[in-house]
Amino acid sequence: MTTWPEGVGRRILPVTDSTMAEAARRAPDTVGTEWILALDQTAGRGRRGRPWSMPPGNFAASLILHPSEPPQVVALRSFVAALALRDALIAVGADPAALSLKWPNDVLLEGGKLAGILLESLGDGRGGLAHLVIGFGVNLAAAPDAAQLEPSAVRPVSLAETADLVVAPEAFLDALATAYAAHEARFTTYGFGPIRTAWLAQAARLGEVITARLPNDSVTGTFCDVDMEGNLVLETAKGRRPIAAADIFF
Repeated sequence: MTTWPEGVGRRILPVTDSTMAEAARRAPDTVGTEWILALDQTAGRGRRGRPWSMPPGNFAASLILHPSEPPQVVALRSFVAALALRDALIAVGADPAALSLKWPNDVLLEGGKLAGILLESLGDGRGGLAHLVIGFGVNLAAAPDAAQLEPSAVRPVSLAETADLVVAPEAFLDALATAYAAHEARFTTYGFGPIRTAWLAQAARLGEVITARLPNDSVTGTFCDVDMEGNLVLETAKGRRPIAAADIFF
């Protein structure tokens, strides 16, 4: 039986525009950590403002945090979130061997995209960081139409259709909140090192040739590491190249 983390808030909404937007509105008045789950979203979004499709029964939630570290350290919580998502999926019955983590922010099930993570920081008006919102989207019940994706993107899958597991969003929130609290405690206590090691152990296509698509360039090389700043490291014909942000294609 999952025990809700002590001191963590929980808010469930029948519908909202997006949990990220709702969290941004609530963050200035929120003390401590709070989860916001929406059973329906009318304007869900993913990375770079892309729309995030949400068929009925899928999972959309955002976590409000108030971190004190520098922004470059705060951003490493994308790896914390990915590990928490993997643990939550295992807790509800997913096969650990079927799960892998795709840099920078996806969880794969049998090679297909099951879940995505989005981080957005909110300033304090004085140039500092006041709040962090982490968004989680999981295809629990159904995968979005692959025609909505760009060519070469990882095919979408769902937990129900691919793993034959039926999980309610509220039950998945319980599992995710518990898993996230454990990894957050490890991150704040021991730093990024153990998180990086655990993430690399589950990394998709580590040691294989992949392509990183940047705004004005594409880089193809062997995925050999994630460094201590969270950069993807590719071994290319010109040597090792760290990449801070990119879309990854297999």
